[in-house]
Parts: sequence; structure tokens; C-alpha cells
Amino acid sequence: MENSGADILAAQGWRIKQNPSAEEGGRALRLPPGATLLDLACGTGEMLCTWSRDHGVTGTGVDISTNHIERARARAVELGVAGNVTFVHGDAAGFVAAEKVDVAACIGATWIGQGVAGTVELLGRSLRPGGLMLIGEPFWREDPPDEAAVRGSHAEQRSDFADLPGLVGSFGELGWDLVEMVLADEDSWDRYVAAQWLTVRTWLDENPGDELAARFREELDTAPLNHVRYGRRYLGWGVFALKKR
Repeated sequence: MENSGADILAAQGWRIKQNPSAEEGGRALRLPPGATLLDLACGTGEMLCTWSRDHGVTGTGVDISTNHIERARARAVELGVAGNVTFVHGDAAGFVAAEKVDVAACIGATWIGQGVAGTVELLGRSLRPGGLMLIGEPFWREDPPDEAAVRGSHAEQRSDFADLPGLVGSFGELGWDLVEMVLADEDSWDRYVAAQWLTVRTWLDENPGDELAARFREELDTAPLNHVRYGRRYLGWGVFALKKR
């Protein structure tokens, strides 16, 4: 499988596409059938595919990983929505839809715009007037007390994330109204990260001689403890729906 180790590492990072907030967010937004969606850094396409199946959404997902795009296309076939969704292999940074869409989303990958502000600006280029923007972003539930807590919560430095009031306030400063949000709780965090641990362990069992095996072994040795000690307490996650003022 091409770049199998790198793809698993990406899944261990912030490509949070199969998170519990995405499914709940689809219901909360009450998307009309036929709504068009652009999903930048779409990962394995789970959100776009399930929303197409459950809400009649059509649209396009873009991701730089060939492995993710292959899996997204397979998932579309599996859910019977291959005729309604398209997956494009390419760099989501700078990608603008040829036609304006009803919903423009970036869930857990705001690095494509070098942060929230740049990602909001990028998504806005593809959004029709009156359309809905979806941003998925981590935030500090509590101020991490030290460097160990910061790094144990998947951050390089405390300033990587805002707290929830700071994040919500930034949307207004950028000229957008927050009209809905779905936040993960501790249990949904557990379900998400535990699935990653199982994925990594399965890969290690199947690829013991791979050059990246030692790297993933180290990840599995530390990730569960970091989660229960730091991430579960200090790090929050949400999907935020915005409309232009």
C-alpha cells in the first residue's frame, strides 16, 4: 500500500473526519436535500459520504493523500453514493471550487490556510452568498499547566490553540456569525482516539518489519497515557457553523 506508514501517522494527527461531532453536526444543521458541499482535506471521505447518504448532500472532497482518496471513493461505493460525490487527489491549500457551493468545510485541518483565519478566507472563496461554512478545530478546555501537558495534548506550543471563548470570538472578528456548534465530550474523545490505537496496533501486527514500525510502536507506547493524563482533560474539539455577516 502506498505510503501506508505516513497515512496511518496522518490518521493519528488532526484529520478528524470520522469523529462523533461530524454525524451529530449533520443532523443539527438540517441540511436540505441536494445541498452542495466542498470538503477540503476530506481524509477518507466519511463525512461527505455519510451526509450524502443520510441528508442527500452532493459535493466534492479534496485530499493530498492518495490512500485517503482511494478509501473515500471505495466508501462512496459502499454507501451507494458514488454518483453524488467526487473525490479529488490534490492539495487542499488554495483549492477553490469551480462553482460556488452551499456548504464549505474544513474539519480538523486548518493548517491548509495556516490557521483559522486563513482557512476561513480560503473556504469563503468557494461559498455562495448566504452559504454555510463549517470549521472543525481543537481548543483548550483548560489552560495546560506546563510543557508536558501541551505536548501530551498534541500541540507544539500553547498558542497553537485558543480557548473556546477565544476561538468563538475570533469568528466574529473575522466577520462571521456562529450559528451552530457541536462539541465532543470526553466519551466521544475516547471512542475516537481508542479507534486510532487499534488501527496502529493492527498495522504493527501486520507490518512488524516495516521501517516505520519503531515509530508507531513508540506512538502506541505513549498515546494512551498522554490521552488519559492530558488530552482528555485539557483539549476540546468542535465543529462550528458560520454565516457571513
